[in-house]
Parts: sequence; structure tokens; C-alpha cells
Amino acid sequence: MGPRAILPILTLFLLTSCMKEELPVPARPRGDGRMMQVCMGPGYLEQLWIDVGTGTVVSSNPKTAWHLSFEGGAQGWRVRLNGSLLMTAMDLGDVDITAPHDTAGMFLARHIDAPSGHPDSTAIGDWRNTGHVHLIDLGYNELGQQLGYRKLKVLGVDAGAYTVQFAALDGSGLQQRVVPKDAAGGPTAFHFTTGVVPVFPPANSWDIVVTQYTHQFYDPFMPYIVTGVLLQQQRTRVARVPDADLAAVTLNDTLLHPFSTKVDAIGYDWKYYSFETSSYTVDDRIVYIVQDGDGYFHKLRFLDFYSAQGQVGCPQFEVVPL
Repeated sequence: MGPRAILPILTLFLLTSCMKEELPVPARPRGDGRMMQVCMGPGYLEQLWIDVGTGTVVSSNPKTAWHLSFEGGAQGWRVRLNGSLLMTAMDLGDVDITAPHDTAGMFLARHIDAPSGHPDSTAIGDWRNTGHVHLIDLGYNELGQQLGYRKLKVLGVDAGAYTVQFAALDGSGLQQRVVPKDAAGGPTAFHFTTGVVPVFPPANSWDIVVTQYTHQFYDPFMPYIVTGVLLQQQRTRVARVPDADLAAVTLNDTLLHPFSTKVDAIGYDWKYYSFETSSYTVDDRIVYIVQDGDGYFHKLRFLDFYSAQGQVGCPQFEVVPL
């Protein structure tokens, strides 16, 4: 056998070996593809938590149900904002939380949680051992109404809980709360009025969430609310294959379009808005290869952003097992 015959065989062997290590497809019979459509309601109010493998909405809640999420796990310490409300935060420094403050300078000094979910890019940042107070802009509800401000100071964290203080902008209404960590390691949702609230479904029950979230645009530089799909970062990963025929997409496409665990790996830009028609159009040539939390692979593409009755905020998508 000559060198030219050996090279293709060797290349095939290497490719096959890499795929087996990178793409461990569980062995079980796969069903046919399915169409799925979910509606977020007026003002994109609902957050819809979805198990891709079964095509079910495992949980839903109004986006206004919570303000903060507290990281679980014995070593967890990060505090995140509810990006679906366009919440932002500004570090006021080591100040008296009961003193009056204003929002001067917040437009330039405010921060958001990175939509990618990067653990070192949170609006509040590493608050430990600083004594700092953060001014929290609570963002906007589904009607576009501004929700006000709170000042937040995280006093401490241990393996089981956080201790926080919060007050109004003028320093009044100081409260101190203990926020317990989730025993299963997931985040704990918190509302400044109602306290701990049951928002996040069990981490092993969902893969993606259809929601609004805050994206950072750079031209011009501004945080802005978008509507899209975010990942369950600890259990789901996605490869984006642009300008593709769904039927022709295979796992081999992940060699050129590798998987990502960024929270916004699917994101919002599978659709675009026309100011001429005042409507959204979906790009059905973008195919996403989704590996769900059970290890199975699916092809996913969006087909519409409207219901049959013309209601906006109703993404329809096709999911085909790989």
C-alpha cells in the first residue's frame, strides 16, 4: 500500500478517534423531530424553562418575580442581577448604607452581568472583604415602567447562606436578610419585597430558557434588552452552524463550528427587526447543534417569532435528534 493510500486511512482514523472522545452519543433509540412553540405573553413577561430532549416547558414565571440570584454550592459567593429587567449596578464604595444617595454618575459607571455568563464579569463583582455598597437600578417591568432603586450590601457568605442588607435610595427602610443557598447547588432567587422566591427549576431538569435578557451593544455603547434563548451553562452546550440546510447538518459540523457553553450561545440574533415592516423575520438557515444535559445531541432551528394569531414573542422552533 503506497503513501497516498495510507494518508486518507490515517486521517479517517484520527478524525474518528477525536469524534469519539469529543462527541459521546448515548446509545438509545431516537424519536423523530418535533415542532415546538412557546409564547412569552404580553410585554415578553414570562420566562420559560425548557427541557430540549422531551420538548417540554418544565417551569415558567413572570420575569418580575425576582431581582437577584445568589450562587449555590459550598464555595459559591457570586450575586447576579435579573438581566431580563435591564438591571444595572454601580459600586458606591465603603459608604454608610443608611445615608442618602442619588443616581448621579450612574449612567457612565453602571455595570451589567456579562450575557455570556462569564463568572468574573458580574455587575456586583467580588464584594468580599470590601464592605462596599452597590446602588441597584431595578430596571423595567413588562410595561416599560421603571421599577426604582435599592442599595445593597452583602455582609458575608458561608457554606449555607448569604447575609445581606438593603435600603432605599435615601437610606430609609434598612433591612437585613439571610438568603439560604440551594441544597442542590443551584442559584437562589431573591426579591427585595418578597424575599426568597421559587424561580429556578432544578438544575437537572432544563437545558434552555426563553427570556428577555440584557445585551451589551458597542455601537453605540449601551446595555439593551433583547429577547432570545439562554443556556443552562452547567449542563448544556451549543454549536452554531450558519447558513446551513438543517437536513445536511451532522456532528461533523462541530469540527468547524465548535461547541460553546456561553449562556448566550444561542442568544437573540436568529431573528432581525425590520423598521420598514415593523416586524421580525427569523433566519431559518442558522442551525444550532445542542447537547442537552443528558448527553444527547439535537439539531435546532427557529422558524417563527409570531403565533398563528400574530402575537409577537412566540418563538417556534424545530428540534431533530442527532
